[in-house]
Amino acid sequence: MTAITVAPGESLTGRLSVPGDKSISHRVVMLAAMADGTSEVVGLSDGADVANTLSIIEALGAGVEVADEVVRITGGCLRPAGRSLHVGNSGTAMRLLSGMLAGLAFTSELDGDESIRRRPMGRVIDPLREMGATISGVDGSTLAPLTIDGGGLHGIEYVTPMASAQVKGCVLFAGLSATSPTTVVESAPTRAHTEELMAASGIEVTMGSGSVTVQPGRPAPLAHRVAGDPSQAAFWAVAAAVVAGSEVIVENVYAGPVRTGFVNVLARMGADITHDLGTGDLTVRASDLEGTVVEATEVPGLVDEVPVLAVAAACADGETRFCGVGELRVKETDRLATTTSELGAMGARVTIEGDDLVVSGGSLRGTEVDSHGDHRIAMACAVAALVAEGPTVVSGWEAVDTSYPSFEHDLESLRT
Repeated sequence: MTAITVAPGESLTGRLSVPGDKSISHRVVMLAAMADGTSEVVGLSDGADVANTLSIIEALGAGVEVADEVVRITGGCLRPAGRSLHVGNSGTAMRLLSGMLAGLAFTSELDGDESIRRRPMGRVIDPLREMGATISGVDGSTLAPLTIDGGGLHGIEYVTPMASAQVKGCVLFAGLSATSPTTVVESAPTRAHTEELMAASGIEVTMGSGSVTVQPGRPAPLAHRVAGDPSQAAFWAVAAAVVAGSEVIVENVYAGPVRTGFVNVLARMGADITHDLGTGDLTVRASDLEGTVVEATEVPGLVDEVPVLAVAAACADGETRFCGVGELRVKETDRLATTTSELGAMGARVTIEGDDLVVSGGSLRGTEVDSHGDHRIAMACAVAALVAEGPTVVSGWEAVDTSYPSFEHDLESLRT
């Protein structure tokens, strides 16, 4: 286990780019693997999660060539891997790949690390079985590793029981291999990466009010530049907002629907923050923050940013309530528990009330904290350390490699 020490006291200034959007990267790689021909992708996320997805499509017979920033993927002739397919720590890959593999006429085993083996997969197994897939978890459960006997799918209309872009994406990927159209009706709007990218690759997609329908078919090869990941940009947005004298510009941040809810929350708290929708540049300057209420309807657009927004709340005047964030319990860790325990160890006043997370502003102190193997908890603690009294040691820092290997380097670049 590795650890870093983060000392407070220096303002953050400068420009930087964050890794390519992780959610988009997974989906582009999968569509390229299914396409008959060669796709070119620039700006893929350089974390371990997407590297695992690239390894999986290679095992399934796709060609992958990396040259500088360009990744060339030659797909169209997928075949049994002959080994278990390992997603590492990525719940996104686990759920999306389940849908893709369910449509391929061979047997696959999909597995991940210990965190993945604890995460709920019934939410994708149920609709896939409804489409005709044969899929089961270990010892007949809904837990990974999953055995998927693919092929023979038919389209369905599926009403999601929870707001989940991963569940929607899983069903839509399976729908590409079905014998009839597939419709997903959402309980609340979620990020639209799957349907946007499918449409861009030539799939017939119909987006209605609260629903999306895909026609069966194979994507065409695509050329795609992946924009910067808003979830990673959020760490610098909060850091710049709470560290006195800071001014940070994060370049080329994805600005599509249901991904930048954190910008609205920070602005409502009084942050000096602007997002240029033309360039994607996100500019943030230090400012005094005030507590707010984050409604449950906002959560699908910022669920991954709650840990670092809790840091902003700990630095704000008054109380901030994050309503209806129970989904955090089934992320890489129980993020309700780990956000509470680690920020609490730093002196933050954080409580859990049912499915709400409540944070009261105050002062933070440096101490030893633990990532619990969760990249977002590690980086949120590093941001909190910037305004703590005394240095903070963040253990389990290797978790950050799953999504943002250069985070520590980028932090140092903004402090010099």
